[in-house]
Amino acid sequence: MQKITTYLWFDNQAEEAAQFYTTLFDDSRVVDVHRNGDDGPAMMVTFELAGQRFLALNGGPQFTFTEAISLYVECEDQKEVDDLWARLTEGGEESQCGWLKDRWGLSWQIIPRRLPELLSDPEPARAERAVQAMLGMKKIDVQALEDAANG
Repeated sequence: MQKITTYLWFDNQAEEAAQFYTTLFDDSRVVDVHRNGDDGPAMMVTFELAGQRFLALNGGPQFTFTEAISLYVECEDQKEVDDLWARLTEGGEESQCGWLKDRWGLSWQIIPRRLPELLSDPEPARAERAVQAMLGMKKIDVQALEDAANG
């Protein structure tokens, strides 16, 4: 059992969001839906993404998501970045440096594994060129980062 679980507050879209999120990653599923009454709307949804457990509450409109918390996804390659970016920005919005908000306002960082490697390159000039390239991006483009790092 996971000791610490991320708890997400939605207005009334917890079940819809959980169903969508579980389509994005392997080893993902809706574990349980607690409803108000037998046929009532979902009150709480327990789900797993890539084996990590989350709880989603339909708590009403009092609180909304901010960029103060985000879900960081380390992607294997550009294809995974492109696929997740397209699906998560549908109805949402792009931000800077690999950040986006999905249609429910939850912030995500869709980051290729290669990005932190380039940003921490032992040659400071290569790392700085990669940083400058990243700062001009919304969705991270690995080839553009490589090209920038190589000068």
